[in-house]
Amino acid sequence: MTLCHDVDGSGPAVLLLHSSVCDRRMWDQQWLPLRDAGYQVIRCDFRGFGETPLPDQPYSEVTDVLDLLDTLGVRRVALVAASFGGRVGLEFAARWPDRVSGMALLCPGMPGHQPGPELAAFGKREDELLEAGDLAGAVELNVATWLGPETDEPTRERVRDMQRHAFQVQLAAVEDVPRLDLGEPDLGEITAPCLVVSGRHDLADFRQIAERLPGLLPNARHRELPWAGHLPSLERPAEVTALLVDFLRETLPRHETP
Repeated sequence: MTLCHDVDGSGPAVLLLHSSVCDRRMWDQQWLPLRDAGYQVIRCDFRGFGETPLPDQPYSEVTDVLDLLDTLGVRRVALVAASFGGRVGLEFAARWPDRVSGMALLCPGMPGHQPGPELAAFGKREDELLEAGDLAGAVELNVATWLGPETDEPTRERVRDMQRHAFQVQLAAVEDVPRLDLGEPDLGEITAPCLVVSGRHDLADFRQIAERLPGLLPNARHRELPWAGHLPSLERPAEVTALLVDFLRETLPRHETP
């Protein structure tokens, strides 16, 4: 099954990978600016998010991404990835480094990361709320945890809608379908230039991951956004879009084709 996706524009390919709080709609405000900057822009919904149904057999997000790119005939791609999407992007780039021309990771997760106290406490509370049937409480926990203090109410409502939909789809599952165990990826295999962005108001886990990655990847740099929480592309979309366009123009040869 091919992930539900959108494609627009022409030029070097850029794939947008969403956070597990959201779906591909989180990139609405980057979509047209990236296309108009001269890129073929692709965005997808992971399984159980947005319009992509839950899996019915063992699966892996990274092989889903590979299948999507192969279906579209895209040989090389720049990855713009947020949170959980960042973890998927790192694993994809480690397993198929020749397929990735650059990576911009926004508050990424990381393969193999063990949750610290803050993230573990969040996960425990979310589980408690969902087990008690308090879907609204679990949604509000996510909105309060993942968005920075400057986020406006319309943006908070958009995140509520995406997170609520994901919970509704995932809680409706008859049974859990396991992820395929592909083994731990070697991040040292990544060759693409990488910009790692963190938010000063994010949980400690993600700030620490962003600080660590430049020491683990051969060509990475870190930038902290002092105003941001965990979802900066939603919190200040114009500022983050400009940051992404600058990075892509710096790292992606304009003559490169999909």
